[in-house]
Amino acid sequence: MEGHIHSLESFGTVDGPGVRFVVFFQGCPMRCLYCHNPDTWEPEGGQVMEPDAILDRLERNRAFYETGGLTATGGEPMLQIEFLTELFEKAAAGGIHTCLDTSGICFRPEDKAHMEQVDRLLDHTGLVMLDIKHMDPEKHRRLTGHGSDGVFAFARYLCEKKVPVWIRHVVVPGITWQREELTALGLFLRELPNVEKLEILPYHSMGRVKYRQLGIEYPLEGTPQLGKDEAAEAEEIVKKAWGLS
Repeated sequence: MEGHIHSLESFGTVDGPGVRFVVFFQGCPMRCLYCHNPDTWEPEGGQVMEPDAILDRLERNRAFYETGGLTATGGEPMLQIEFLTELFEKAAAGGIHTCLDTSGICFRPEDKAHMEQVDRLLDHTGLVMLDIKHMDPEKHRRLTGHGSDGVFAFARYLCEKKVPVWIRHVVVPGITWQREELTALGLFLRELPNVEKLEILPYHSMGRVKYRQLGIEYPLEGTPQLGKDEAAEAEEIVKKAWGLS
C-alpha cells in the first residue's frame, strides 16, 4: 500500500496529546476560505510513501513519543482511507498511540463498503480531532464548498463507537465569530459525551504567503486576525451552551 504524503513533522506539539510524529496527507476535497495549507489540496501531489517507511522515520526518535504518538492530518487523511488504515494498524500494533485529524467530509454512511473500512480504521484509532467548520449548513457550504451532513453524521458515529474526540473550531471574524453559531456548536456538543476537549483556533492570515507562491488569490484578504481576548470569549460562549460554565 502506498500513499501520497505532503510532509512529515518530527516533533509536533499541537496535534494531539504529548509530542507527536505528524504525517501531513496530500489531497483535500474542501476549499475552506481560511485554509493555510493550499499546497496540500491536490491528491496526486507530494511524495509517494509506504507505511513502513513512515514508521521507520518515527522509530528514529521513538523515545520522544512515549507520551504522544502519531497524528495523521492534511489535507484530509480520510481521502486515502485504505492507506491511512494500514498505517494506523501497523502503528497500533507497535504500541504507538494514533490520532486522526479530520474534517469528516469523506464520511459516507450510505456506503456499506466504506463503512466497513471506517470501522476497521476506528478500531486502531486512539483519538479523533474533528474539525467542525460551521454549524449552519448553508454557511458551511459557502465556507468550504461542501455540505455538512456527512460531518455531523461522522461526529455522531464516533459517539456511537465511543471513540474519544477533541473538537476543533476555527473562529473567523465575520464568518464563525457569531454568538448564534458558537452557541449552536455548544448545544451540539451536549449530544456527544465522547468529546473530551474543545480547541478554539483563532483565525490567522499566515497562510497568505503560500497563496502568493502558488499564484492563488487569498480569499480572506483584509479579514482581521482574531485576538486572544476574542478567542477566549468565543470559547466561553461555546462552553456555556455546552454546559461547562
